[in-house]
Amino acid sequence: MSKDHHGNQVDEAYDSGLITEVLRPAAVVPEETARSILIELSLNSVHADGVWFAEPSRWNRYDKPWTLLDAPGDAGLIGTIQVAYGTPRRYDITIYRVSVTTLGSELGWSVQSLTDDALGLAGLTLAECPRTVLDVPPKPYRY
Repeated sequence: MSKDHHGNQVDEAYDSGLITEVLRPAAVVPEETARSILIELSLNSVHADGVWFAEPSRWNRYDKPWTLLDAPGDAGLIGTIQVAYGTPRRYDITIYRVSVTTLGSELGWSVQSLTDDALGLAGLTLAECPRTVLDVPPKPYRY
């Protein structure tokens, strides 16, 4: 959740200032780095005075730790990194979409800086991150 200009909680889907970028080709976090990032996300969880809330398909970055156990309270959502575990190889993590909320933009965050913040937990940046290999599309079918 982010906040609107009145300070009310707004679902990310209704954030008109949302900036979303689909990473093409997608970034692939190799196994060792992926393991380090997942450990650091856990140690920097919103439930442990950190700013990350990691779910199976996305990592959410908040502006401050949650004050409630099961809800953000007055913490504002900076952005979301959508991930797929176990692809392209078993223990890799693929980052394929990154979104920055209006609040995140107002605080100076970008797709690049949000992604670098997460990857930086293991000493990696988006620019250094390996990318998926895009296959050549098949030739069109002809009768």
